[in-house]
Amino acid sequence: QVQLVESGGGLVQAGGSLRLSCAASGRNINLHTVGWFRQAPGKEREFVSCINWSNWSGSRTYYSDSVKGRFTILRDNAKNTVYLQMDKLGPEDTAVYYCAADRNLALITTISSYEHWGQGTQVTVSS
Repeated sequence: QVQLVESGGGLVQAGGSLRLSCAASGRNINLHTVGWFRQAPGKEREFVSCINWSNWSGSRTYYSDSVKGRFTILRDNAKNTVYLQMDKLGPEDTAVYYCAADRNLALITTISSYEHWGQGTQVTVSS
């Protein structure tokens, strides 16, 4: 069983940066796709970014249009951790951010496709 723990959330001013971490335990997630999702108050959970891995081609990434060019997802397989570097943050990025993992190695963007979820970390961006 995979346990995921997010960290790195907090309060930041608009234009600032945060780096979220998703640390996995219980199983090596090197061959899992890991995704980041977020849920703002009163809104549905939405896809943010994901990263997969293969031994022959390395990692591939995918971003939602709303964060493309501002957020970067990366993984450190030695630490069993995936990061979400968030730059140029705006109030619209305020949400609880969740990481999720699945053994499906496709770049998956749907909530129902992920088997394992963390508890989330709050990100608040003030204007």
